[in-house]
Amino acid sequence: MARIAGVDLPKNKRGEVGLTYIFGIGRSTARQILDEASISYDKKVNEWNDDELATIREKVGTMRIEGALRSEVQMNIKRLMDIGCYRGIRHRIGLPLRGQSTKNNARTRKGKRKTVANKKKATK
Repeated sequence: MARIAGVDLPKNKRGEVGLTYIFGIGRSTARQILDEASISYDKKVNEWNDDELATIREKVGTMRIEGALRSEVQMNIKRLMDIGCYRGIRHRIGLPLRGQSTKNNARTRKGKRKTVANKKKATK
């Protein structure tokens, strides 16, 4: 099992897909890393030899990934909330921040429905 940046990569996946298990590496970045290491995208993770693993570790080591990237993202969100900009306020109250409609949808962001009771009719 290949272990890169503290993450165990799945053995039976293609290299391109296996690298995406590392937070901060997507498909295009994985392809770029494999190109620089001159490894085929179709080669499975368990077929990588020690030299190829070392090359990939070296390439990945120069990138901001996993814990450092997660903390940077959280700091960016905290900064938006502190300065009180529109996006920060939406983060604070748990609503979508990129212009999505919230009248009917946005359940993922808003959470489970909160039922509101009807008003009672006034008696004469």
